[in-house]
Amino acid sequence: MNFRRQRKDNLEISLTPMIDVVFLLLIFFMVTTTFNRENQLKVNLPQSSGKQAQEEDVLEVTIDPTGNYFVNQYQVVNRKQETLMKAISKAAGDRKKPPLLISSDASAQHRFVIRALDAAQQLGFVHISFATKSASN
Repeated sequence: MNFRRQRKDNLEISLTPMIDVVFLLLIFFMVTTTFNRENQLKVNLPQSSGKQAQEEDVLEVTIDPTGNYFVNQYQVVNRKQETLMKAISKAAGDRKKPPLLISSDASAQHRFVIRALDAAQQLGFVHISFATKSASN
């Protein structure tokens, strides 16, 4: 009888392809995940019941229902942000960043208010307030 020794193959499980797949999945989920903070905080905005203190050197930006801008009662030529920024800096003059009051019509689109806020932020205004109507009971 001829007995041969059976060959034992070394069975190895290569982890490299599995690690590659796990890293690809990790990268995929990192890229496609979005983090929204909008839903985390719910705020009820209060109504204004008191009188606002008026300062003499307040710079006022008014937005009408069609989205036209007025800086201290003078109409801005167009709706572009660059034009609005030039009008605000011209109206501010030598005063160093006076308080800014934004008066927007209730039916004006939100994007016009955001454009005014963005222009004020780019110019370095930090004291910005909104005109409100007093709550009537």
